[in-house]
Order: sequence, then structure tokens, then C-alpha cells
Amino acid sequence: MKLTKVIITAMQEEADLIIKKYWLKEVLNDKSIPKWIKVFSWERKDYDEDATNNIILVLSWIWKVQASLATTYIFENYDVYKLINIWIAWNLDNGDVKVGDVFLPNTFIQHDLYLPFEGEYLDYAKKPIFLDYAIWENYDLQKFGLILSWVCLTWDQFIDNKDKVQELREKYSGDVVEMEAFAILSVARAYNMLDKCVVIKAVSDWADSEAKDDHMDNLEFAMENSISVLELVL
Repeated sequence: MKLTKVIITAMQEEADLIIKKYWLKEVLNDKSIPKWIKVFSWERKDYDEDATNNIILVLSWIWKVQASLATTYIFENYDVYKLINIWIAWNLDNGDVKVGDVFLPNTFIQHDLYLPFEGEYLDYAKKPIFLDYAIWENYDLQKFGLILSWVCLTWDQFIDNKDKVQELREKYSGDVVEMEAFAILSVARAYNMLDKCVVIKAVSDWADSEAKDDHMDNLEFAMENSISVLELVL
């Protein structure tokens, strides 16, 4: 049985850590791969010679549209056993959370969409997406906290404004915010593959005036913690 586990991330710096961890190599000279993404792969034979585990990494680049294109490519080209979105995220002023803590959110909202209309025909865009695997207690893993059952917001802006943070907390009860998850899960929902999806988000900063520098300064530390959780998921 062939188990294809696909990891999707948005930044080269994030991808490089996963590539190094799992000895992945870029797939070149494959005309089926669109020029706007990069694909890396690794295969190993299990003790059972009839079984092969595939790990695929797709680097989508930043932005909901890019994430949607990459996820569509994934479902059109692989028999996906598990799809894992891993990325760093902004903490929305929750004092119980520290840089490097890792979230497995269960509720995802696209909060930058404005449509002054209601109806089930808009549910695909306006209704939150829920993943029921992440409904357990939080864990103190000593090195970092593993936080479950919280709310992840997705939009197309870098957040470095405390007023915006307060607005998102009050209006959506958001815990972390990032730029891809809702788009990835929306495509997965269209393919009836939400049950295959896992989202891992590690906190890099507090979305304040220092966010630009903190986001990059803390990237490696936060991603290393995410990869520790990724090992358990894989």
C-alpha cells in the first residue's frame, strides 16, 4: 500500500528546515509541476517490501491564492493519505501563549472577506471550517506548549498593529492569524478531503510593531518546534 503524506508550506526558510530533516530532494524535469510552486520528495522502503511511504513537500509561497493553487495541484496529482499544512503564525495577544508554542487549531475563519449578503450559497467563503481531530487538552512539552482546539484566522495581510489584533480578538475570538490555512482547507473541502488534513502553526511573534523583525528572528526556533509535532503526525 502506498501512503503519500504531503506537507505544504509557504516560505523557503520553512521548507529548508523540513528538507534538511527528511533528506528531501527537489523534483526537477517534471513538466506536470507548475512553475509557480516547488516540489520535493523522499521515498523509503519499509520492512514490508510491498509498502512504500512517500513524503512530498510542496512549497506554495505566501498568499491564499498561491496556497489554493498548490493544494489543487496536490489533489490532482497525488493519492493523498495525509495533507499537513505547517507554518509560523502571529499570536493574537493571548498572554498564556509564548513564542515557539505550537497550535493544532480546530476552527478556521477567512476574516478579510466582506460580503453584505447571507445564504447557504456563500457558506464556502463565509462559514468557518472545523477539523474535529484537534479537540483535546493542551500539553506542556517542557520545551514548548502544544495548544489544541483554538481558532486560526486567515487573511492576506502581515499583521503588525495592536489595534488590529484587538479587533480580531473581539470580533472573531481569534487566537492565531496567518495567510494560508483557510485557503488550503477550502480546496480540501471541495475535494471532500478535510478528514486527511492536519494544520500545525507555531507562534513567531505578537503581531505588534516589532513583528517584522521578530517574525524572521524567531522563525527557525518556532519551525523546529513545529517539526517536532510534525514527526508525531507523520
